[in-house]
Amino acid sequence: MILLALAVAAAVAPGVTPVGERVAVVAALNKRNGQVQQFSLKPGETATFGALTIRIRTCETAPPWEARQTAAFVQIDEAEARARTATAGPPVLKRIFSGWMFAESPSLNPLTSGLYDVWVKSCTMRFPEAAPEAAAPKPARSKAPKSPVPDTAAANATL
Repeated sequence: MILLALAVAAAVAPGVTPVGERVAVVAALNKRNGQVQQFSLKPGETATFGALTIRIRTCETAPPWEARQTAAFVQIDEAEARARTATAGPPVLKRIFSGWMFAESPSLNPLTSGLYDVWVKSCTMRFPEAAPEAAAPKPARSKAPKSPVPDTAAANATL
């Protein structure tokens, strides 16, 4: 729900970074050898880590005047191992993750792989200097005298 509000606000709010200029920082861990690598990716860019291809579709972060929340829509493909032959061809990629990952709650929607962990660390965006003005208060009720309410029984008797 918050992400939808962020996406709508980003589409119309002046001064907010366009999607193509945002930068997501993603980290990956190879559990077998302990290798850790960090990637800075703009939406649409990919990075390779071992047999993984990590692609960022978009990222969002809450403005500084709201509660901190950062998320990125990530797609991860894994190259399937093949027998090594002269005619093996390019590796076959299998989608192993497609969804939102949250920096503040990495266990909420993690990559579940026996060999790799991948998580979102941040999303760089710019915002206007100050929070938008709060919604205008509702106008005060009129102080004009109210019309008298007819007595229901008397009103029905004249019909």
